[in-house]
Amino acid sequence: MRPLYNNVNHISLFTMKKILVSLFLSLFTFMVVDAADPFNGKYSTPYGTIPFDKIKLSDYEPAFKKGIRMQEQEINAIVNQRSMPTFENTIEALDRSGSYLSRVANVFFALLSAESNDEMMAISQRVQPLLSEHSNNISLNEKLFERIKYVYDNRDKLDLNTEQQTLLKETYDSFARNGANLKGADRERYRELTAELSNLTLTFGQNVLRATNAFSMQLSLDDLEGLPQSAIDAAAALAKSKGVEGYMVNLSYPSYSAFMKYSTRRDLREKLYRAYNERSIGGEFDNMQILARIAEVRLEIAKLFDCQTYAEYKLQHTMAGTTDGVYDLLNRLLEAYKPVALQEVKELEGFAIGKEGKDIELMPWDFSFYSEQLKHIKYDLNDEMLRPYFELNNVIEGVFGLATRLYGLTFTENKKIPVYHPEVQAFEVKDVDGKYVGVIYTDFFPRDGKRQGAWMTEFKGQWREENGKDSRPHVTIVMNFTRPTENAPSLLTYDEVETFLHEFGHALHGLLSEVTYPSLAGTNVYRDFVELPSQFNENFLTEKSFLDGFAKHYQTGEVIPDSLIQKIVKSSQYHAAYACVRQLSFGMLDMAWHTITAPVADPAAFEIEALASTQVVPVVEGALLSPQFSHIFSGGYAAGYYGYKWAEVLDADAFSVFKAHGVFDPATAASFRDNILKRGGTENPMVLYKRFRGGEPTIEALMRRDGIIK
Repeated sequence: MRPLYNNVNHISLFTMKKILVSLFLSLFTFMVVDAADPFNGKYSTPYGTIPFDKIKLSDYEPAFKKGIRMQEQEINAIVNQRSMPTFENTIEALDRSGSYLSRVANVFFALLSAESNDEMMAISQRVQPLLSEHSNNISLNEKLFERIKYVYDNRDKLDLNTEQQTLLKETYDSFARNGANLKGADRERYRELTAELSNLTLTFGQNVLRATNAFSMQLSLDDLEGLPQSAIDAAAALAKSKGVEGYMVNLSYPSYSAFMKYSTRRDLREKLYRAYNERSIGGEFDNMQILARIAEVRLEIAKLFDCQTYAEYKLQHTMAGTTDGVYDLLNRLLEAYKPVALQEVKELEGFAIGKEGKDIELMPWDFSFYSEQLKHIKYDLNDEMLRPYFELNNVIEGVFGLATRLYGLTFTENKKIPVYHPEVQAFEVKDVDGKYVGVIYTDFFPRDGKRQGAWMTEFKGQWREENGKDSRPHVTIVMNFTRPTENAPSLLTYDEVETFLHEFGHALHGLLSEVTYPSLAGTNVYRDFVELPSQFNENFLTEKSFLDGFAKHYQTGEVIPDSLIQKIVKSSQYHAAYACVRQLSFGMLDMAWHTITAPVADPAAFEIEALASTQVVPVVEGALLSPQFSHIFSGGYAAGYYGYKWAEVLDADAFSVFKAHGVFDPATAASFRDNILKRGGTENPMVLYKRFRGGEPTIEALMRRDGIIK
């Protein structure tokens, strides 16, 4: 997942799975097959993929209710059996419950992000309370927890393998964290708070989507001064798609970023910047009071568990472990990177003053514009020079080819697999020996029903059936890339290719999973470990041996010149410190909201204070991150955004192993696959990492990669 604007909400779906304890399973034998029910699981599609063409909006609510009833029956069967609690009849049975409900939820919530509309949003508002109540009915089921606790308390007497030991601990800890030990009034208050929180976070995300879609700027050709032809063509195509004359830019990432990088119209850059950073502040889609209440509810939940802050409560199940562990990383990086970031900003402001011939205070809406120009002067490199070599079909071939070279995977489009939108493609994935691995869907372009950013999620996870059969995953990666125009195919920016590699890393984590239990499969790992496979993939984009394989000029077929690759490598550290401090600011803001000990009366003032230590450009009055910070207020990253930097330490350290042995070294790739990608959450992530690395990671590799140390 990409940070902030590239929110991978693959995680929010996994969080929901854990809350529901309904984790991708085979159907119970007593399940009744209803031919009119598109979720009945008896699919005639290739590999049992979801029959999107058979699903109507009216199917969802009845299916959610049916799924809840079915899992209630499964839970009752566990609770009411006469047999003494065992790992098999309690822990395994619980993990294998809720398959139908998971199938419905996986489809609905994936499409709520990728192909939403007003009716789906209304459905989500109606079903969310039902799911929250169902979740609480499971986690607060005293008889169920008694059985779980009995098995957990007797764990030393059981002959369990490592994965079974992990599942037992994760199950017990999950119930404890979700209120199983609460009594009386505290238990009822927990029900009320979690129900309120689920509704608040859902509304927050929908407000951001609607506020994003509500803004656009209709412009004349003169207003597009400075923009390259590719951006002008895109603005014309956007206007045409909306049925208006002239040109249009909006807040979708390709449109927004191109305008901020190239427009010479400082007034319009400011207008667009403010529109982006004032979303959901006041008006119809206001999130200010909602976000404050979300933080307050989370604090109250934490206090029910005798924790002083929500971060203390949440971080118990992470690699960092504690608030101090998070701040230790953030502050060490800030101390190392901020002085360099301030120098970068000072240099850029001096460049802007020299270029304009007058004093100018470098504002946030100026940074991308002057940064792109200075980069071109320093390295003779800009996005428009690279775009012709990053035609989307070639990039697909290159990104998929990376998995072929590293892990022996092949990807073949299968047009018989149903998709949820005509632009979506589905690929069957096979291993080097032709063995079926899974299915991956790709969804590349922005549209009104899709939220901002990029993410990976899954329609079906991986697990082993009770008979030992390996049930393989169906994953999807969703992005918002530059669309084709009347004059050119989809030509990606360097950042868009990097985003593709990132989300594809998450997809590989899901696809290559080889575990027994669905709740431990694929990306069901600690939040501060989940970004390792995705960020690891990004490292290849500065490798000549990778770029040579796919980066070809879309018109001439010329392979990307060595001179251009050298420019990419030399510029890879350009403004790395500024980018790091920007990410640290997001982590600091997240931690500030989740280390409060009392309700926040003034969210705007609170944010300004929280970001003071990371501020390297002027504060813009009226512009705020919090009201649009979907990662932490509607996704799964509350008290977890630091995980991007935590995982970046890991990915730089891991890639240093590849660099030492050759970036496509088969033995190193096999070790990464076997110890990281295959194992999901079956063991503590540090154990898995050390098994690959041979030791614990340090921040040295990251600082060396970014040029902070030589």
